[in-house]
Amino acid sequence: MSVFKLSRRDFLRVSGTAAGGVALGVMLPAGNATAGHSEHFEPNAFVLIDSEGNTTIHCGRCEMGQGISTALPAAVADELEADWSRVTVLQADGDSDKYGPQATGGSRSINTMYVPMREAGASARMMLVTAAAKIWQAEVDDCYAENHFVYNRKLKARLSYGELAAIAAELPVPEKPALKTKDQYRYIGKPLPRHDLGKVVVGERTYGIDTRIPGMKFAAIKHVPVYGGSVKSFDASEAEAMKGVEKVVNIPRFQAPYGSLGGIAVVANNTWTAQQALAKVKIEWDRGPHGGYNTNAYKAAMVEQVEKPAKPVFKRGDLKAAFDAAKVTHSATYVQGHLSHSPMEPMVSLVSVTEDACEVWASTQDPEGIQRTLGAYLGRAPKDILVHVMISGGAFGRKFKCDYVQEAAALSQAVGAPVQLAWSREEDTKTGYYHSTSVQHLEGAVDSEGNVTGWLHRSAFPTIASTFDPSIEWPREQELGAVINHPYGIRNLEVESGHAPAHTRIGWYRAVRALFEGFAFNSFTDELAYQSGMDSLEFFRKLYHNNKDPDQAEQVERSLAVLELAAEKGGWGKELPQNQGLGIAVHYSFESYLAMVVQVEVIGDDIKVHRVDCAVDCGEVLNTDGATAQMEGAVVMGMSLALYTEISFRDGEVVNSNFHDYPVLRTSEVPPIINVHFAENDYKATGLGEPGVPTFAPALTNAIFAATGKRYRSLPIKPVYS
Repeated sequence: MSVFKLSRRDFLRVSGTAAGGVALGVMLPAGNATAGHSEHFEPNAFVLIDSEGNTTIHCGRCEMGQGISTALPAAVADELEADWSRVTVLQADGDSDKYGPQATGGSRSINTMYVPMREAGASARMMLVTAAAKIWQAEVDDCYAENHFVYNRKLKARLSYGELAAIAAELPVPEKPALKTKDQYRYIGKPLPRHDLGKVVVGERTYGIDTRIPGMKFAAIKHVPVYGGSVKSFDASEAEAMKGVEKVVNIPRFQAPYGSLGGIAVVANNTWTAQQALAKVKIEWDRGPHGGYNTNAYKAAMVEQVEKPAKPVFKRGDLKAAFDAAKVTHSATYVQGHLSHSPMEPMVSLVSVTEDACEVWASTQDPEGIQRTLGAYLGRAPKDILVHVMISGGAFGRKFKCDYVQEAAALSQAVGAPVQLAWSREEDTKTGYYHSTSVQHLEGAVDSEGNVTGWLHRSAFPTIASTFDPSIEWPREQELGAVINHPYGIRNLEVESGHAPAHTRIGWYRAVRALFEGFAFNSFTDELAYQSGMDSLEFFRKLYHNNKDPDQAEQVERSLAVLELAAEKGGWGKELPQNQGLGIAVHYSFESYLAMVVQVEVIGDDIKVHRVDCAVDCGEVLNTDGATAQMEGAVVMGMSLALYTEISFRDGEVVNSNFHDYPVLRTSEVPPIINVHFAENDYKATGLGEPGVPTFAPALTNAIFAATGKRYRSLPIKPVYS
C-alpha cells in the first residue's frame, strides 16, 4: 500500500472541496552599556530595526489564540512610534534570562510584561531621537519621533528609522525611559487587528503540529488508562512487522510533576502508519490504586461530606448567633464535574535528542517548564535545552504541562532521530490533566432588613497541589483564599474544607477555582435574594455596600461599577415575553472584575440564550478588538461548560473520548447578541484570559430560574453521562 504524505491543510482543502463546504523587576538585556556596533539597531531583547527600517518585535509570552502576540508587541510599537505596517512580530524561543518569565497562564502576561515591553519601545525611541539630534547637531528637545521617522521642529527635517539605525546602535541604552501618556497612544487602547490575521485566514500560520525538519520520524501513543497504573505486558510483533514502523517503545512513568503517565508508543515514517500500528499492539495494563474511581460515587460522597460539619479553615464573628437571630435562613449545594481542556490542536511536540544537544519544537505555554523537565529527564542543565515556542492551536492551561514533550524526548532517544509525537483526540480526552470536580455547600442568614448576617461555605475538591504532593487531600487555606476574602460585607463567616483525595491528574484549567467559586457565590446570592423577597440586583448591592473594610474598598467599588454597568446595558428589570428571564452575576478573579446579564428563553428542555451583556474592568485595555474577542470566547466557553461539558470516570478510566461525548457549543447555539462594555478608569492593565468565564454559568442558571422557577445547582445542565 502506498502512503501519501498529505498535509493537514491540504486534506481539509481537498475534503472541503469534495463536500462542497506584574514583575516590574524584569530587566531588558542590552548586552553592554551601548546597543553595539552594527547596521542593525537592537537595543534590547524585544526590538530590532535594520538599515531599511524594517522592524522586528519579539513576543516572549506564548501565543495560543488569546492575542498576546499582538497586544504586547503593539504596546512596544506604540512607545517606539513605529509604523505598525513595518513591524514583523516573532515568537521568541524559550529564554527567560533574555525575555523575562515566559510561563503563560493565570492571566499574567499583561500584568508581568506590559510595563517592561513598553519600556523596551520607549528606550529604542529615545535612542533614535538622540541619534537624529547627533546627526543634525541639534538639541534633543527639538526632535521628536512619529510613525517611523524622527523630525526636527526647527530645521523642518526628518530622518527615517532605517537611516538612524547604525548611529543609534552605538548609543547608551536608557535605564528608565519616560513612557507615553494616555492621550499620546496610537495603538494602545485601540481596536488593532491581529498581526497574523492574514495568515490565519489563508491557512499559512505555522502551528506546532505543522513543524517539519529533515530526518524526522512520527509517533503515536497509547497511555496507561488509569492514573498510577502501568504496562503489565505487551505484544508488539504484529505492529513491528508493518512496513514503515521504526520501533515500538514502552515509555515508563516519569516521576516528575509533568512527566509521562507511561504507555506504549509506535515510531514510524509517517503518522498514519504509526497510528495503525499502535492499534495492533496487544497491551495488558496494571490498573494501579485508582482503578475503582467513579465520578458519580465520588461527587455523591463529597455532597454527603459538605452537608455535615467539615474541617474548619477560617472563622469570623459568631455564626450561630447570626442564624439564631435571622429572619431568613437558606442552604444549597452546588456540584460541578471534571473538565478537559480539549484544545483544537491536541498535544504535539517535535524533539531531537543527540549526545550533546536537545532541541524542541513545541506548542507550549511554558518553555521554562520544558527545560526543567527535560533537564531532569536527560540529566542535563535546563539552559542546555533549546525550546522553539510554536504557535499553539488552543491550550486553556493544558499546554502548561509538558508530559507530551518528555515522551517525545524519550522516543527520540530510543530511535536516534528527531521524533514528532502527536496525541490523538482520544488520548487527549482520556489521559490528560483535568479541572477539579467540586462540591460547594453554602448556608446563609438574612435579617429583617435584607442584610446577610451569616455565611457558611464548605468546599470540597481535589486540589492542584495533589499533582505535586499526593498526600494533600483537603483544600487548604491558600486554596480557599478567594472564599475567605470575598468582597461581600458579611460579619459572621465560617469556611470549612471537605476531604477530597485526587484519583486523576488535576491541572490548571481556564479560570481555575473561580469557575466553581463564582458559580456558588452568584447562584447562592440569587437564591438568598429570592428567599428574602428582594430583587437580585438590589441584594447584590447590599452585600457589597455592607463591606466597610478599607483594605477591600477598591474591590467593592470596582465590583459594584461592573455590576451597575452590566445591569444598565443588559436592561435589568425590563419586561420580557413569557418563558424568558434575565440573570445577573459578578465576580472578581485574576485582578479583574466581570459582570454579566444573560437573557434566556426556555421552552421544555430547549434553552436558548438570546443576549449577553458583559461589563469588564481589567484596568487599561491594550487592544479593544482583542479584549472583545476574549470576552466573546469566554461566553461561548462558559455556555459549553454550563450546558454540556463534563469528564466522567468509571473503573478509573475516562468514559469520554471525543467531541461526540464531550460536546462543546455549536455555532448555531452561540448567542446572537454578545455585547462587551469596558469600564473607563485609570487602573493598571490586568489580565482577561481567565476572568471572563466564571460569571456566565451563574448568570445563565439565574436567568433560567427567572424564566421557569427551576434551579440548576449541578453542572452541566445536560450531561452526556449521568
